[in-house]
Amino acid sequence: MLEKKDFEQALAAVNKVTLETKLVHSEFYSEKTGNDIYLKPENMQYTGAYKVRGAYYKISTLSEEDRKKGLITASAGNHAQGVAYAAKLFGCKATIVMPTTTPLIKVNRTKSYGADVVLYGDVYDEACEYAYELADRHGYTFIHPFDDPTVATGQGTIAMEIINELPDVDYILVPIGGGGLATGVSTAAKLMNPNVKVIGVEPAGANCMQVSVEKGEVTTLPGVNTIADGTAVKTPGSKIFPYIQKNVDQILTVPDDELIAAFLDMVENHKMIVENSGLLTVAALSQLDVKGKKIVSILSGGNMDVITMSSVVQQGLIFRDRIFTVSVLLPDKPGQLAAVAENIAAQQGNVIKLEHNQFVTTNRNVAVELRITLEAFGTEHKEQILASLDQAGYRPKLVQTSL
Repeated sequence: MLEKKDFEQALAAVNKVTLETKLVHSEFYSEKTGNDIYLKPENMQYTGAYKVRGAYYKISTLSEEDRKKGLITASAGNHAQGVAYAAKLFGCKATIVMPTTTPLIKVNRTKSYGADVVLYGDVYDEACEYAYELADRHGYTFIHPFDDPTVATGQGTIAMEIINELPDVDYILVPIGGGGLATGVSTAAKLMNPNVKVIGVEPAGANCMQVSVEKGEVTTLPGVNTIADGTAVKTPGSKIFPYIQKNVDQILTVPDDELIAAFLDMVENHKMIVENSGLLTVAALSQLDVKGKKIVSILSGGNMDVITMSSVVQQGLIFRDRIFTVSVLLPDKPGQLAAVAENIAAQQGNVIKLEHNQFVTTNRNVAVELRITLEAFGTEHKEQILASLDQAGYRPKLVQTSL
């Protein structure tokens, strides 16, 4: 079993290559939850995620012979970059197998560290299976992204930093994919302070660890479906599973919609880009039925490509009623469009897009359809605009927004 000295040794090693990610106090989440909320911004870490900790520490423990064989791993992106960067520091060749669904930014950054990237499979599990095949074929040394106690020990240095900086922390929230980060964080935290509660958080569409803990054995999901690509794992680690059972106090799940809302909150209130998997812990804060506690949410990474970022922002604005589309019927006569626009302007609504359909009825003189996509301040403002249109006789109907 892992001991405190193991984590102390790991911390001494990773301090050579990691950036200092001091806790950030969140007034926004503190006011929202009634607790004292701190963020551990591993999204600001070198390579953009915590994974460099476990990768570097694991490689540092390998023999020179194992390093010379070349390294290989499978990863949805963050572990890939960690291994690629650490391999570069040790002068090793690294091959990374990544799912075909991996965001482009993670692929390109992994290549930028000198690693060979192979895209294979739709999810991590398929990529991992292929990486094992390549390791057997070429004699590479495999660096598992999570099912390795040594890798998990490197990740656990996060908990040591948290408790050293905030000794009276009550709760630590940690994302769970395969379980390596949660293993390291929970084990190190309990060794330093047995009273600390460690809460694991998974995406609702990839809750392999929650299901496994409930069944008392490692369980494979039939499939995963989540925008949190870094935690889209079907089977948790079997070697680290006993540590999860012993040290993680509770596992929560978060639906994708709440991750989208959390992304907007993080950008608007903390000016930070955090990837969907990294947002699991702040999205789960509302599920904790506690008040007045000191809580740390680990933001595990910030590697999100621009296209995904754009999509998340758009969907978030729609979910928050900041953007919506309304359909109104009006006679096809001059001045009608101006009248509708004037009504909206009077309510301080901002028109983003107009679609004019003359063929909604057989008699366009009676009615044509106007679809208006609007920007509002939120739900209350949206309802105000709809009420004004209704009072003017336009009978507005909400329709699906398509930007």
